[in-house]
Amino acid sequence: MISRNFKNVLVVSIGFLSLFTAYGGLQSLQSSLNAEQGMGVASLSVIYASIIISSMFLPPIMIKNLGCKWTIVVGMACYVSYSFGNLYPGWYTLIPTSVILGLGGSPLWSAKCTYLTISGNVQAAKEGKKGADVINQYFGIFFFIFQSSAVWGNLMSSLIFGQDNKIANIPEEQLQSCGAADCGLNISGNSTTIRPAQELVWTLVGCYIGVGVLAMIIIAVFLDNIDRDQANQFRENREPFCQTFLATFRLLKDWRLLTLIPLTMYSGFEQSFLSGEYTKNYVTCALGIHYVGFVMMCFGASNSVCSFLFGRLAQYTGRATLFCLAAVANLSCVIALLLWRPHPDELPVFFVFPALWGMADAIWQTQTNALYGVLFPRDKEAAFANYRMWESLGFVIAFAYSTFLCLEYKLYILLAVLVLTIITYPIVEYYEHKHPTKPIEQATYQSHKETTETDESRIICQTQI
Repeated sequence: MISRNFKNVLVVSIGFLSLFTAYGGLQSLQSSLNAEQGMGVASLSVIYASIIISSMFLPPIMIKNLGCKWTIVVGMACYVSYSFGNLYPGWYTLIPTSVILGLGGSPLWSAKCTYLTISGNVQAAKEGKKGADVINQYFGIFFFIFQSSAVWGNLMSSLIFGQDNKIANIPEEQLQSCGAADCGLNISGNSTTIRPAQELVWTLVGCYIGVGVLAMIIIAVFLDNIDRDQANQFRENREPFCQTFLATFRLLKDWRLLTLIPLTMYSGFEQSFLSGEYTKNYVTCALGIHYVGFVMMCFGASNSVCSFLFGRLAQYTGRATLFCLAAVANLSCVIALLLWRPHPDELPVFFVFPALWGMADAIWQTQTNALYGVLFPRDKEAAFANYRMWESLGFVIAFAYSTFLCLEYKLYILLAVLVLTIITYPIVEYYEHKHPTKPIEQATYQSHKETTETDESRIICQTQI
């Protein structure tokens, strides 16, 4: 029999798989499907700008009042609203729903990270294992299931849009402007990004709305409310609003968090490049919009498998080795993309880049999330809110300059942030190696073992903002 904590990890993972089957597919298509006046990319930029704002105060307030479970459900509802906005895409539908999604995004992810970290520490204490190892394993399982959403969401878009034969006509002169060889700013106006038939768009978005609602039902019905007592206690003894509001910013006094900002922002830069630039300037430009889904499926499959593998390998190799592998993979891809001029005759190459990118992203996602959980056990909600805030800032910056910087310069910026990450991250890792952070739940089990064995929820009460 699987443990209750492991069951909850599976429920969270499947819920996020269903939700991001919809959102991931829409995000991959925004730069190509809603290319007019840069509307699609602008909506993505608004999403992550809103996430930054919500990261400043919403996660601690919502998690403390609603608990992790119902914070996740509310956040999912915000994501579903963005799918409704894409039924009739325009500035007056996409931008408001982007704001709604962004406001719910940070609490959603912070609640998920907090839930997995609590579950991992509780299970580790039960089994007498190291908390960091179980947390790594749980995040690996989560991202293994979650990242496969890119496969299903993009498969849906490619199969549905593939029914429109008019979108596959690519003139030879168009191929000369693909990739980093040309600036890449005028691609949105050419024939390769002609919108598919409106009926097909409605069919796809309708499917996305359905799986989004399904995600909410899965979490509401099957997920245990493991921090119910903590939420009830908080509502009865409310902290001053100002204290809760500033929880995210108070953590910035910790030099370790400040040093991790380049690593966290790079996660946003590299994800936005693949979904916004690679799909438009390489795939849509040279192959057509109906190939975006197939290429991103390759990314999702690679990401999913590697998330599972690296989540388990981390306890043997350590985080630093995996981060080094991810940096080398991204560095190689960026240099190759600067030199490569895409052409339909080189079809396999279009899939090599997202496969390598997916492997690297699996490391950035699983290990960075786990690292935050290990470094800040007493301030999980605020720590993951900071993680989401700085990652979102990377998204915002990347999407903001997407419409007026040449592709070559975007690659150089990505390279520069990667180099900065390589310089700053080892400092934190070395300090943690010399001065390991002790999980607060571990201390609780050592000093109150009998109590925690009878009531696991009290472990969670030790977590403070």
